[in-house]
Amino acid sequence: MTDELLPTPSAEARQWAMFCHLAAFCGLVFPFGSLLGPLIMWQWKRDIDPFVDAQGKEALNFQITVAIVSMICFVLMFVLIGFALFGLVVIAAAILTIIAASKANEGQPYRYPFTWRLIK
Repeated sequence: MTDELLPTPSAEARQWAMFCHLAAFCGLVFPFGSLLGPLIMWQWKRDIDPFVDAQGKEALNFQITVAIVSMICFVLMFVLIGFALFGLVVIAAAILTIIAASKANEGQPYRYPFTWRLIK
């Protein structure tokens, strides 16, 4: 099935899907906010539309993957390469989160690359 045959989500569904992705930036304010933000947003609004449910899961899976990779980077900081890798992870996560939020706001489903999808 092609994307052209799928109905466009409502403006409200697109907005909440975008918020599911952007909630990851709560990590800039609260410890573990990058995980808790998307989790809370997804749990709160997943029943309003299948698009919000799918994008909320995708955002949460990506943030779980980023958290795991960040922990690996912290371990690698003992051999100094972790500092550079952590910087790359932070920049890539921010860029991909903004891209995902933009696509969700346009009504296009977004799949993050290199994501371990624990939540189906």
